[in-house]
Amino acid sequence: MKKIKVLLAAAFSVFAMAVFAQSKTETFKVYGNCEMCKKRIDKAAAVDGVSKASWNKDTKIMSVTYDASKVSMDAIQKKIAGVGYDTEKFTADDKSYNQLPDCCQYDRKKTAKKSK
Repeated sequence: MKKIKVLLAAAFSVFAMAVFAQSKTETFKVYGNCEMCKKRIDKAAAVDGVSKASWNKDTKIMSVTYDASKVSMDAIQKKIAGVGYDTEKFTADDKSYNQLPDCCQYDRKKTAKKSK
């Protein structure tokens, strides 16, 4: 009986580690200006597989906790670029950027490849 309990405890531990091993937290830069930007950026990052997403308007740093088996970091950054905000890896297309309110139109820098 004691061996069965030990085996069950070991199996549970391995299962728990496998589940938590897929959860990652990463940070990256997202260009924007204000609280309206924050709402749009946080909402865009809230895709299936993301458990937490928060952008800091002062530092321009996005922190995302996500399940790597469900979504990739590239997919999250492309989604943000798709609503008009350049990330350190993807550049929003001009049409999306130009649809942002005036206060949200940040100074654009050459970042990376265009989001598709």
